[in-house]
Amino acid sequence: MTKHAVVIAGGGPTGLMLAAELALARVDVAIVERRENQDVAGLRAGGLHSRTIEVLDQRGIADRFLSQGKVFQAAPFAQVTLDISDLPTRHNYYLGLWQERIERILADWASELLVPIYRGREVTGFAQDDSGVDVELSDGGSVRAKYLVGCDGGRSLIRKQAGIDFPGWDASTSYLIAEAETTEEPECGIRRGEKGIYALGKLEDGKRVRLVLSEQHFRQGDEPTLGDVREALIAVYGTDYGLHNATWISRFTDMTRQAAAYRDRSVLLAGDAAHVHSPVGGQGLNVGVQDAVNLGWKLAQVVNGTSPDSLLDTYHAERHPVGARVLKSTMAITALERGNARNDALRETVSELMQMDEPRKRYTARLSGLDIQYDLGSSHPLLGRRMPDLDLVTESGPQRVFTLLRAARPVLLNLGEPGVLDITPWADRVQLIDARCAGVWELPVLGAVTAPTAVLIRPDGHVAWTSDGTDQGLNDALTTWFGAPNLG
Repeated sequence: MTKHAVVIAGGGPTGLMLAAELALARVDVAIVERRENQDVAGLRAGGLHSRTIEVLDQRGIADRFLSQGKVFQAAPFAQVTLDISDLPTRHNYYLGLWQERIERILADWASELLVPIYRGREVTGFAQDDSGVDVELSDGGSVRAKYLVGCDGGRSLIRKQAGIDFPGWDASTSYLIAEAETTEEPECGIRRGEKGIYALGKLEDGKRVRLVLSEQHFRQGDEPTLGDVREALIAVYGTDYGLHNATWISRFTDMTRQAAAYRDRSVLLAGDAAHVHSPVGGQGLNVGVQDAVNLGWKLAQVVNGTSPDSLLDTYHAERHPVGARVLKSTMAITALERGNARNDALRETVSELMQMDEPRKRYTARLSGLDIQYDLGSSHPLLGRRMPDLDLVTESGPQRVFTLLRAARPVLLNLGEPGVLDITPWADRVQLIDARCAGVWELPVLGAVTAPTAVLIRPDGHVAWTSDGTDQGLNDALTTWFGAPNLG
């Protein structure tokens, strides 16, 4: 029987990111992926928000995505466009980049890190015991792992077989999205109807059109056809514009559900396996990638024997509230997109409010993922939040904070007197960097905050401890997040 420390079911963005995070920590990880290659049917997700670009920057690969995407310093909301150029981050923009390109870049990175991918196979079942999981594959083979992570989408077999509930709200409407040619000139632009939006736009080649259409009658499960798209067009526009030669057609719904638990013993969930919602707002892929970055270093430390198994419980504690907030936001945005007199009035009123600085800043910080704060205490505003990417001066020269996180290792950043902090018992796990920093420390929504004299930064970029001028609480934070001290 083949053995790996961790098996990931699903080689989409979440699974690939998680595999790379584990590989950086020298964990023996493998992906099981049903597709024979990285081709993606349709467009799926359309880009990356600021915090996702930041975590890619933390690993030194953001430029790979930036070189292929298109930058937008604005975020659509109902009937207005919100400026995001003042988000306090180097990446104060949305990067337009379709999922297939995102996946290929991540797959290339995972390949560089020597992650094996078992393609053309699926996980068909598994059995847990006290020491791990036996994973059954569709080709009749099996794999033994210490941990199994379900990154296998909204219909996750891993979640179902683990017996994890998936409460939420059933779909109320379905949408078609397609690319095809027309013999007549289409009426491009956006309309709103009782069920949602209808949008048509010409592609750069001038021959094809991209369509997003709410269906008059809710459907799910069936493979959509060109006839379904024509029917939806005629219902709203009175014509199908001679639609033909579809490149692809897909269907999505506004079903909104979240796993009751992100973990069952040796089985964990991430990405769409843990939460599904309307794609409005473009947060699904981003939340999944951030799930992976939160889970990766924790799972690596447990597998490597650095931390106890209980560290994995913090994954659910931190990421479940984030997922719940995304579900609530997407339901609200979806409701605003529907066109009737009452919703029109609500959308106009809310749109006016969102153009005011305070609501705009709060909403865009939430949409971008920059305002996430894990519950790690209240002694300093930085605790639990992502560390700003400050410019530092170190003994080895100028550095950015994010460059210190490239190897996915924690950092104790000492901005006070050099040599006053002693982390010898954790020196094999935590980088101690003495540095100086000039300039304002600015957080989303909160604005400028007082700079601490030292900061303990987790591998995911979130702050686990700050100094008030002493080392009080430092050893406890190091033990909590990075294991017991080495007293040998």
